[in-house]
Amino acid sequence: MAWRCSGRSNNELIRNLARQGIITSDMIADAMAKVDRANYVVRPGDAYQDSPQSIGHGATISAPHMHAHALENLLPYIRPGATVLDVGSGSGYLAAVLHHLVSPVPSPDNPNPPQGKVIGIDHIPELVEWSKHNLERDGLGAALQDGRIEMISGDGRQGYPPAAPYDVIHVGAAAPTLPQALIDQLNTPGKMFIPVGIHSQSIWEVEKTVTGHVRKRELMGVMYVPLTDPDRQRNGI
Repeated sequence: MAWRCSGRSNNELIRNLARQGIITSDMIADAMAKVDRANYVVRPGDAYQDSPQSIGHGATISAPHMHAHALENLLPYIRPGATVLDVGSGSGYLAAVLHHLVSPVPSPDNPNPPQGKVIGIDHIPELVEWSKHNLERDGLGAALQDGRIEMISGDGRQGYPPAAPYDVIHVGAAAPTLPQALIDQLNTPGKMFIPVGIHSQSIWEVEKTVTGHVRKRELMGVMYVPLTDPDRQRNGI
């Protein structure tokens, strides 16, 4: 179970997530292994606990098992060269993992892999600046400089139209209802992973087919911080 997945290191955390069947893809395990959670938390000593952690300003970094669930669910659309939007990007952790999946490094078998783009958007400017620092500390300064990762201050409830459409949208806070603006910005095909609800919350997957048909499916119950405006978030409303 998820609460058994904590580790003493990043690699042990990932092994435990795989042992419990939460991570099933080697691609996801490899990408998560490249991103040290200790660079994205306030208390590095707790970085490998499988629990959400406060990062200030009323925001949290999600528990590792929820990041793993999201990545596994979205994986068919997280291909090299894809464009991804991470709403409520917070610490920048998931943007880093997504970057490694959509912008793989060259290899002898694939010397010129397609390079994608990850946009993280958060309405707390202080978190956006902190996330950039975290990404640089984690060795991703070049990706920030060349635009393969872009961290933006803005209202993620409205998406980010300038870079739409998105092959993948991940939302890291619970919307009261499914935001139509985000559905509209999905590519055809494209997929979104989003917590929805106020008192009772569930993860929903929203999939747009190549013809533009939208399919919605409820996956599991969760508890996330609300997707709201900056003042309400800072005040815990």
